Amino acid sequence: MTINGTAARRGRPPATSPRELELIALHLFAENGFDETTVERIAAEAGVSSRTFFRYFESKAAVLWHDFDREVDALRAAFGEVDDDLPMMDAIRQTVVRVNHYRAEDVAELRTRMHLIGSVPALQASAAPHYDAWERAVSDFAAGRLQQSSDALYPLAIGRTTLAACRAAFDLWVERADADLIIYLDEALRALAAGFGT
Repeated sequence: MTINGTAARRGRPPATSPRELELIALHLFAENGFDETTVERIAAEAGVSSRTFFRYFESKAAVLWHDFDREVDALRAAFGEVDDDLPMMDAIRQTVVRVNHYRAEDVAELRTRMHLIGSVPALQASAAPHYDAWERAVSDFAAGRLQQSSDALYPLAIGRTTLAACRAAFDLWVERADADLIIYLDEALRALAAGFGT
């Protein structure tokens, strides 16, 4: 069967990926505003149904955290491969640097993402569990090295300060876009390991 000379599509709608939905959503959020962009509009732009969207994401806010959540999984996997003889803070620095693959050409997308997260209340409210998961990946590794509970003070402090140092490095990288992110991360985490001594 054809419609206007084009074969009609039968069966399931075209497939898409979480990354494709993420890019479409990011474009629509930036162009029309987060609150004004509906899941239905994102799905329509991708050529899929809203049901397909919700197979990948629990909400439209979750779209912007897809890549970050993959980084948390990668971080945990990488910590599992660390040489036991490597000093703890060196291991944390090297692991964090290794799992970050952003390049200078990624800055435009990340600037848009960070502007949305920093300016839209619904996205600000969604940030905490994602940052907590990243922080917990670090503190769980530190707890194992220190042979302490992951809820003990030192592991929690290490996880939280590592996250803070990385966020500072990330923010400066997004602002300057003059080098690879890993240069900023490496410098910040070396300073953290040294106690920010002069």
